[in-house]
Amino acid sequence: MEELISKAKVLMEALPWIKRFYGKTIVIKYGGNAMVEEQLKEGFARDIILMKYIGLNPVVVHGGGPQIGKVLEAMKIESRFVQGMRVTDSATMDVVEMVLGGKVNKEIVNNINRHGGKAVGLTGKDGGLLQARKLEMTAVNPDTLTPEIIDIGMVGEVESVNPQVIAALEESNFIPVIAPIGVGLEGETYNINADLVAGRIAGALQAEKLILLTDIEGVKDKQGKLISTIDVQRVPDLINDGTISGGMIPKVNCCVDAVDEGVAKAHIIDGRMEHACLLEIFTDKGVGTAVARFNP
Repeated sequence: MEELISKAKVLMEALPWIKRFYGKTIVIKYGGNAMVEEQLKEGFARDIILMKYIGLNPVVVHGGGPQIGKVLEAMKIESRFVQGMRVTDSATMDVVEMVLGGKVNKEIVNNINRHGGKAVGLTGKDGGLLQARKLEMTAVNPDTLTPEIIDIGMVGEVESVNPQVIAALEESNFIPVIAPIGVGLEGETYNINADLVAGRIAGALQAEKLILLTDIEGVKDKQGKLISTIDVQRVPDLINDGTISGGMIPKVNCCVDAVDEGVAKAHIIDGRMEHACLLEIFTDKGVGTAVARFNP
C-alpha cells in the first residue's frame, strides 16, 4: 500500500505542471546516447507518447551523426570535419539524406507508433518546412592573418521556418518527428545542425519549452557543479570567463536565440538519464540547466 501511495504522490506532484503545460508545444532535440541505447530509445518513445496523451504537443527534432558516420565508413567515403561541421559534398549529402530522412527518422517514428503513439516523419523539404541557405564559414589564414571563407559543401543554416505543416499535424493529434534537412531556393538539399533546427522551430512555434538532450548533465561551473538556471543576460560573461566553453557554447547560444525568438524556457539536459524529459517537465526541481530571461 505504501508503494501505491508513493506513486499517487508522484502523480499529484506532476498535476500543477500538467495543468500549466496543457495544450503547449514542447520541442525536443533528440540525440546522443538516448538515440543509441535500446532501453533509452524505448523510454524516450513512451515519454513522448505520455506527453501527447496528457495534452502537451511534443515536436521531435533528431540528429544522427554517428549513424551517418557508420554508413559513410561502410561505403568507403571519407568523413572530414571543419570546426565541428561535417564537410558535405554531393556523395556525402546523398548519404546524409538517406540516413537522416530514411533510416533514423523512420526508426524513431516506428518506436513511437508501436508503443501506441501516432508519429509522422518529416524533413525540412516537406511542406516547405525549412527554407535554408548555404552556411558561410570563415577562418583566419595563419599566413596572412586575414579571414577566409571555407567551403564545407552542402551544409546549411535555417533561413525561415514554415510551421503550417507542424500545426496541421498537431491539430490531428500526430507527433511530428523532423530530420534536420533543409531546402534552398533552387531546390538544393542542405545538411543542418539539429540543435539549430530545433531552436528555430521552437521559436517559429512559440514553444513553451525547447529541450536539448545531450550526453552531459548540463552547464557546470568552474568547480564542476551543475548550474541549474542561467539568465540569457549572463551568457556572454560566462563564455568570456570560460565557464561555458567548447561544444557547450553553440548549445547555449542556441538556447539564447530560442528565448530571444519567444520560447519561454530552454533546457540542456542529460539524455542518458531515464525519463529525463519527464523529470524536467513534470517535477518541481527539474534536471539539467534551464536558460531563460529570468530578469526582464
